[in-house]
Amino acid sequence: MKSRLIIYIYNFVVSWIPSHLVRRLYLRHFFGVTVDDKASILLGCQFSNRQDFEIGRSVINQRCHIDNRGGIKIGNHVSIGPQVAIITADHDMSTSNIEGRVGPVIIEDYVFIGARALILPGVILKKGSVIAAGAVVVRDVEEFSIVAGVPAKTIGRRRRDLDYTTDYQAWLN
Repeated sequence: MKSRLIIYIYNFVVSWIPSHLVRRLYLRHFFGVTVDDKASILLGCQFSNRQDFEIGRSVINQRCHIDNRGGIKIGNHVSIGPQVAIITADHDMSTSNIEGRVGPVIIEDYVFIGARALILPGVILKKGSVIAAGAVVVRDVEEFSIVAGVPAKTIGRRRRDLDYTTDYQAWLN
């Protein structure tokens, strides 16, 4: 009960406080997760679990759904667009009782995820990959690949000489 209350308070109160510092501190203290000092988790992002989440110097935009029941690791210089859903738990429809199952999601450095993309359980988004807006990612994405569609398929390649930081600490975001 206490755990659900802590998650509820974050999702419906703390996630709407316009302070990156307050949100980071709450996640570290009450969720016990690893959040880099330069990470930005913008307004309205919701979490499913108090553990199994790690983020480096990266940005998660507004109103994302972070289902971290199976574990999520986000590297550095990752940009996650608004309303992205990262799902780590689902049900096995081939079983008679639709058993629950989990699969961690790993997002390596310099990944870019467009708005409203959906990342499904067990996926690894490798270094420098790009996920187009609205894509549904059902399998691993290779380094520096650009994927789009439902299900996501490779449509191009990204440059390998990436040299930027994600540092978005804007006030009231």
